[in-house]
Amino acid sequence: MAELLLGNVDESVADEEISEFLQRYGFPSFDSIERVPEGIGRPLALLRFNNLSSEALNLLQSRIHNMFWKDHTISAQILRDREH
Repeated sequence: MAELLLGNVDESVADEEISEFLQRYGFPSFDSIERVPEGIGRPLALLRFNNLSSEALNLLQSRIHNMFWKDHTISAQILRDREH
């Protein structure tokens, strides 16, 4: 399992829009999404890919990191493997 943290993704952006955006750049569909609202800092979306390794996600991450999308420059960070 691999996790991708997208920063600066506005809360009003639907999960489906995020999925479509990522798929345009070669990402598979994510298995789950967890949102952190803007009130705690920049709005974040934590995406989990159950059938993707961190190494594979690393190859895709550079395609979208620091990209301007939906009026924001988004960041994409891969989280280290951790226990759930």
